[in-house]
Amino acid sequence: MKKRIWLIALFLLSTILAACGGKVTTSEGYELVEEGKFKFASSGEFAPFSVTDGSGNMTGFDIEVGEAIAAELGLESDQEKYTFASIVEGVKNGRFDAAVASHTITEDRLKEVDFSTPYYYSGAQIFVRPDSDIETLDDLEGKEIAVSRGSTYASLVADLTDNIVNYDSDVVALESLNNGRHDVVVTDFVTGREAIGAGMTLEGRELLDRSEQAVAVAKGNEALLEAINAALEKLREDGTLAEISQKYFGEDITSDPDE
Repeated sequence: MKKRIWLIALFLLSTILAACGGKVTTSEGYELVEEGKFKFASSGEFAPFSVTDGSGNMTGFDIEVGEAIAAELGLESDQEKYTFASIVEGVKNGRFDAAVASHTITEDRLKEVDFSTPYYYSGAQIFVRPDSDIETLDDLEGKEIAVSRGSTYASLVADLTDNIVNYDSDVVALESLNNGRHDVVVTDFVTGREAIGAGMTLEGRELLDRSEQAVAVAKGNEALLEAINAALEKLREDGTLAEISQKYFGEDITSDPDE
């Protein structure tokens, strides 16, 4: 009887452990959520970087970069749509192998995850309706400003106003501005320019900063970080990154503007 109880307990324990899952270590020495796959997260709500189609699949610049990295690593690409504000936590906790989601490298984020070398360069810009008299950062004092939740943009204007509205998507924030809500949106200048090109009646004003966007990887997984950096270097050297950029933006945003 005792033996039977012990066997049942052992079976239940093995079932629980299997359900909880665990990372696998490859022959190259890095850890993956699932053997043979590069599981990367993106928001699917940040056109043209990541967009979700009717079947739930994501396409866009970030997605193709993630797929290209997977190919260089010899792994199957496994994209996962996740709310932007929670992606870094998901990487940190091992839900994903990496985030390819236009994360700007910041000191706060570096406390939670490690970042690859940048795969593109951008910057925050002020976007307003054409009849607005807002031109510069100083003009934002006391204004209602919309930003994407979990982004770095709110910190740029935090000293100027307490009236900050958060959206899960930069594109939705821009749509709200276009429809007459809020005074301004602060977002990536490429995203704003794409929204204008798609028909939104908005204008870009002062460019507020320059930023570096990179792939986020859990701390302690140095071998995977090194492999991703090697993959990005290869993709940069053979022109793949520039080619993907040209496809979505008509220009190369993957080259360091300071070089």
